[in-house]
Amino acid sequence: MKKSSRKKQAPGQSEQAKRRFFDLLHQGTEALHQGDVAKATRFLERAHQLDPDNHNATLNLGGVYILSKKFTQAVALLEPLSERDPNNPMVWTNLGAAYLGNPILAREAEQLRAIAAFERAIELNPAAPNVAYNLGLVHLDRQDNERALHWFQRAVQANPNDRDARRFVEQLAGETKDKREESST
Repeated sequence: MKKSSRKKQAPGQSEQAKRRFFDLLHQGTEALHQGDVAKATRFLERAHQLDPDNHNATLNLGGVYILSKKFTQAVALLEPLSERDPNNPMVWTNLGAAYLGNPILAREAEQLRAIAAFERAIELNPAAPNVAYNLGLVHLDRQDNERALHWFQRAVQANPNDRDARRFVEQLAGETKDKREESST
């Protein structure tokens, strides 16, 4: 019979490791909510190292990477998570943001990947926060004003207090009206 090469864990070590993981996850999540991205990154990276399969640690770490503009690292975490948890709109929302990266510098391929991820998030949760607005921005950057208007209108439906989305709706609706009037004359 072959002996196991695994070291035996000391009694309680497994429970201690679990407690340490959840403590790090909690501290990282709290730091993230407080806007301390650097602190959140430190805690969440350590939590993720302890349990790389934990959904919450992976999702939150992906989120801090996005906030830190580490888009490639975020994609590396979030793509496998999207396969493990394909029905979670937050996974797709974060993945869309990671694909897009810096919207000003995003190329067409990145924009299309972001659009697909954001649309999947909306499909799963039609009121997913900020997703319709982000889709509006991507389409605006692509100079597809009709699609941008559609998504900004959806953003206003999801959040009637979204002043930015309302401003874009007014602007784009006015431009669309002007174009219709020009083409009918």
